[in-house]
Amino acid sequence: MTAAVTDSLIDDTRARANVARLAIAQALAGANAAVIYATGSIVGATLAPMQFATVPLSAYVVGLACATLPAGAMSRAYGRRVTFMVGAGLGALCGLLAAAGIVFASFALFCFATFLGGAYGAVTQTYRFAAADGASPGFRPKAVSWVMAGGVFAGVLGPQLVEWTMDYFPPYLFAVSFLAQAAVALVAMVLLATVDAPKPVAHSLGGGRPIGVIARQPRFIAAAICGVVSYAMMNLVMTSAPLAMKMCGLSVSDSNFGIQWHVVAMYGPSFFTGSLILRFGAGRVVALGMLLLALAATIGLAGITTLHFWTALIALGLGWNFGFVGATALVLETHRPNERTRVQSFNDFLVFGTMAITSFGSGQLLADFGWNMVNVVVFPPVAIALLALIYDARARRREAAMDG
Repeated sequence: MTAAVTDSLIDDTRARANVARLAIAQALAGANAAVIYATGSIVGATLAPMQFATVPLSAYVVGLACATLPAGAMSRAYGRRVTFMVGAGLGALCGLLAAAGIVFASFALFCFATFLGGAYGAVTQTYRFAAADGASPGFRPKAVSWVMAGGVFAGVLGPQLVEWTMDYFPPYLFAVSFLAQAAVALVAMVLLATVDAPKPVAHSLGGGRPIGVIARQPRFIAAAICGVVSYAMMNLVMTSAPLAMKMCGLSVSDSNFGIQWHVVAMYGPSFFTGSLILRFGAGRVVALGMLLLALAATIGLAGITTLHFWTALIALGLGWNFGFVGATALVLETHRPNERTRVQSFNDFLVFGTMAITSFGSGQLLADFGWNMVNVVVFPPVAIALLALIYDARARRREAAMDG
């Protein structure tokens, strides 16, 4: 056995151990987002006028955007494990402050809490990149997708936390749900302390191409656009869905069930998305994701029954998975090892920064124009993403022809 093969096996042994830990942490951290998305707009509507109902969810997205670059800088300076621990601590603080905001009827405090939850979510997004650290090229897509698969359990855990606890402390609906979410974040912190992610050595941080050069690559452009569209459109529809269901006379339990299966659909395919990427290529998998997002919007336009909402949310989750996991695989092809944290955090900043800008309009869009318009808005960005994929594919064919 050659030294190169031995090194690959050692790297993948370490990577597989990290993947297992990070997948569990993803499940626990995903409960944070699931609780916020399932309750945020409903709590917002009780604490503020209807047009501001989705502001707590927008605050969550702003927290995601604001924390992406600091999370990357912290990882470069202190290592990923320290960053993971800080993120989980913010998740616990989110739960405590959100419960306090509900009890004291403070809209501002509740929004600040969800902002901190977004910061935790930004750190959680780096789990998928951490899973690829030290892995062999053939294992990287699987490592990313397997960590994302941990979100399947978040899809069960988060909404069930809400269902079991939402009425536990009347009249403060969902207060105990957020206390439970804080406890889950503390459990995640203990687990993340065992992740094998040492502080990077100084010589591995220097050099590298300017970020502008990297960002001009057709592959990076396609990855960033598809990542933005996957997350922004998923967030737009998912943020609006619980409130739209309530406006249509459906129950909170119906909404929780829809969000639960949406989150399962978001992460469930991750058990095999990596294999699909290795077999068919990341570009084709992302294109499938874009088409599924369009399908979700089409179903949303077709009717407002419980079944329409549930089916649309499931298709939306599937589209997000193929689009976002595939886009992540594309990003991994655009940078060198010493560029990875800069490029990865820049990519996430683009994704969540754009999502933060667009998310503030979701509540107003639903209030002013209704559920149908929320779905119509999905189609133009999906078309742009598909054009970006075509542009990248043609650029790669030109490069291959020149090399040949």
